[in-house]
Amino acid sequence: MKIKENLIDKIDYWLILPVIGLVIFGLLSLKSSTSENLLASGNFNKQVVFIIISLVVFFIFAFIPSRLFRLFSIPFYVISLLSLVLVLILGRTVSGAKSWIDFGLIGFQPAELSKLAYVLFMSFWLSKKNVDINQPKYLAITTLFSIIPIFLILAEPDLGTVIIYSILFIGYLFWAGINIFGLFVIISPPLILFISFFGTFAMMIGLILIIIALFYFRKDVFVSLSIFISNIAGILLFEFAIKLLRPHQQQRILTFLNPAADPLGSGYNALQAQIAIGSGGLFGRGFMEGTQTQLRFIPEQWTDFIFSVIGEEFGFLGSIIVVILFAIIFFRLLTLAQKLKNRFESFVTLGVLLTLFFHFLINIGMNIGLAPIIGIPLPFISYGGTAFLTYSAMMGLIISFYRTNNEHV
Repeated sequence: MKIKENLIDKIDYWLILPVIGLVIFGLLSLKSSTSENLLASGNFNKQVVFIIISLVVFFIFAFIPSRLFRLFSIPFYVISLLSLVLVLILGRTVSGAKSWIDFGLIGFQPAELSKLAYVLFMSFWLSKKNVDINQPKYLAITTLFSIIPIFLILAEPDLGTVIIYSILFIGYLFWAGINIFGLFVIISPPLILFISFFGTFAMMIGLILIIIALFYFRKDVFVSLSIFISNIAGILLFEFAIKLLRPHQQQRILTFLNPAADPLGSGYNALQAQIAIGSGGLFGRGFMEGTQTQLRFIPEQWTDFIFSVIGEEFGFLGSIIVVILFAIIFFRLLTLAQKLKNRFESFVTLGVLLTLFFHFLINIGMNIGLAPIIGIPLPFISYGGTAFLTYSAMMGLIISFYRTNNEHV
């Protein structure tokens, strides 16, 4: 009885219960979206198997001490880089990206598992006592550790995972205490590159804002000129960056800016997802009663567009419940990241928070037309074994930290 009570005390229900709720929504939506599709009818059973395997992984990670995670963070990071190289050589192309490695009947995405490896390694590196992110040497090394996997993933190309990595990198710099000027130096070139996608006028506005910022920081002429030149270089790389993207990825960006321009082509998924969500009304059409879902107007709606299934069949109420469940998880993770006294554990918790939050934000944004379609799954809900395994391992990490610190958090 005492053992049972101790186990109950060491489980963070503010994390576990919302995750269970999301998994239930995911299974219901997956069952509905694949029931009338012969090619995808087996995905529900596969997802159940993925969940069982992931549950085992969750418990393994939940009972591993954090010091062992620190110990294995370096080899895990190296192995993840090797797997990203391997997928470029032997990988299978899916939806225009060479992102899958097959082992017989089993396949996995190295880019998904590499997120966990990156979170652990960067947490280990930035939590070292001698690492001062405001010193140019350590800032350069930290940037290098991030650029290597980003370029490997960009070569697949997997634009969605590149964005997640970039967000993690910036988030870690902020959490490590980088000053505002250092953060400005790091983010201004990619930011001006992103702004350039919206046209020449937007690009000029961006440059003007950078010049104003340089005057605000009042650095010497050489430093200010170097930063401005780096941003000009970002603009010159705009055409090169466009060429790196596959034609369908370029079209997705253009479709994001104006989905109605190609309603039967690249804008089809985005428009149909919005129709599905809007048709759900307040209470939804009912489980397995959604016309957009059952008539398969949205291709592969069990992955990136599974939120449209929730919106149509469970309505605004069901959608809000899903958002609330995610909000509880995010708030709890933020609280833990702030309260954990161990810097490594705090950094890992932040990494898990950023990963889950921006997957959530981008995926739902894709479904309601506020974000480009870049292949980002909805955590714990979308179909996919590698992603679910990664999320479960991440949650196991957090429970491990909670078990050893539950009196303080």
